[in-house]
Amino acid sequence: MRTTVTIDEDVERLLRDLMHRSRQSFKATLNTALRIGLRHALPDQTPKTFVVHARPMGLRAGIDPASLNTLVDEVEVEAFLESTPHRGDA
Repeated sequence: MRTTVTIDEDVERLLRDLMHRSRQSFKATLNTALRIGLRHALPDQTPKTFVVHARPMGLRAGIDPASLNTLVDEVEVEAFLESTPHRGDA
């Protein structure tokens, strides 16, 4: 967006000093300064904390929930073996 603004002398001095130190153009320096200033002017927008509400899985004693993937793999292997003919059966 292109616009004309009137900048106070002290602000111009600060911008020119920052422009010289950062070796950026006036436009880039002004945009950076505005972004920083506007971010601090807005209320803190920290994201809401995500909370996990754990509940019991109702597993029977002896079942390890960390090994359920292994159980699924075993069931799939058994189903595959039952659905394919064996070499010695022919």
